[in-house]
Amino acid sequence: MGNTAAFFDLDRTVLRRASGPLISEALAAAGVVPSRGAGVGGLFYRIYDVVGETLPSMAMARAAALIARGWPADTVRQAGREVAERLEELVAPFARPLIKHHQDLGHSVVLATTTPLHLVEPFAAKMGFDDVIATRYAERDGAFTGALEGEFVWARGKLAAVRRWAGTHKVEMADSFAYSDSFYDLPLLGAVGHPAAVNPDPRLLAVATLRRWPILNLDAPPGVVKVAGVELMDMVRWVSHPAFVPFANFDIEGAEHIPATGPVIVVSNHRSYFDFVAMGMVVLGRGRNLRFLGKKEVFDAPVIGSLASAAGGIRVDRGTGSTEPLEAAAAALEGGEAVAILPQGTIPRGKEFFEPKLVGKTGAARLAAMTGAPVVPIGLWGTEEVWPRRMRVPRIHQVINPPKIRVRVGPPVALSGSDPHVDTEAIMKAITELLPPEARRRRRPTPEQIAMATPANVRVEA
Repeated sequence: MGNTAAFFDLDRTVLRRASGPLISEALAAAGVVPSRGAGVGGLFYRIYDVVGETLPSMAMARAAALIARGWPADTVRQAGREVAERLEELVAPFARPLIKHHQDLGHSVVLATTTPLHLVEPFAAKMGFDDVIATRYAERDGAFTGALEGEFVWARGKLAAVRRWAGTHKVEMADSFAYSDSFYDLPLLGAVGHPAAVNPDPRLLAVATLRRWPILNLDAPPGVVKVAGVELMDMVRWVSHPAFVPFANFDIEGAEHIPATGPVIVVSNHRSYFDFVAMGMVVLGRGRNLRFLGKKEVFDAPVIGSLASAAGGIRVDRGTGSTEPLEAAAAALEGGEAVAILPQGTIPRGKEFFEPKLVGKTGAARLAAMTGAPVVPIGLWGTEEVWPRRMRVPRIHQVINPPKIRVRVGPPVALSGSDPHVDTEAIMKAITELLPPEARRRRRPTPEQIAMATPANVRVEA
């Protein structure tokens, strides 16, 4: 172990919600408590899931040691082993990548929780934590005595336990990290050099904002802003229905090819800035949030750039050769997100817009090789009728006779995973096959059509 550590709280931090209900069920199944007792405290757990720790809920946790008097310690340990797998299902999607990040840096990763050690140690082992700091119930002759061994690991008691652990393992608190959702963990958060509020309760949110601590939500990609548990993309998803876009007539087929859960890379051809809306209409309509890779110019734009970042957009600065966009996209996929890439990179302009052969960059193929995520192709046609390249804003006035937007979603593309150029050709071929026949025929555009396919600040070639 190194001299730097990262301390993680459990409930509402590593886990999306309270572990108590599952632990109670495991204790009931083990015969330690009667089955009807598994529901005791359910109201407190529901309140906890919404607002975080409260003094009454922690008083219940403190009294649990006395209630456990006489319980066989081995039986409780077995209940902990039984519940570990179910607790894994509650792990926030981006908790594992954060834990791995610290491990890659050589930091000791420690679970610091009020939950009794017997019940949480098997889960910590499954998650790969280096150690556990938890409330310890005293034992005598194989049964709990009703007393504690050491501190009740909560508030200042948690800080004391962490300080003692750090002293034993020669870890510098000033160099270390701590992650928690709770206002009552302020003593620990204030004692480390790198505190972070994760899914913070209202009081911790206020303190973290005033102290300029990082505020994270491990159920969403880094940088995504959430208010009262709701992110911007959630709100967009609520209105992702064609009825809310009366200036476009959507014709969508094949949306079932987009998996309802799990990582997926969504790719399409690029004809208009309205492509993002068309892709979003399909993916968000499947109940998924969507993270777009977009040009840096979008993120640099006033207001729009901030909204793009808050929605989990991934900035791409072309020409730098940086791998950061793909790494950020890979992190989002590791958390089970849907990531959208337009392999062409930019909208073809002028005469190039009418070329039937689609040429793509290798980013989507390389990302698929990195992550193993499936690549689902989408063929878009007609989006330029809503927002031509020549126009600075979409034609939202076309509500009487809106243009038809044809969206076709295909099955995942079969990729080799070894040659990004070959795989990119396979991706572009799959997209092309989803386009209407006229898209695959070479044609001579009129001067007016060329003009509409040329940016407003670019001179149209004769």
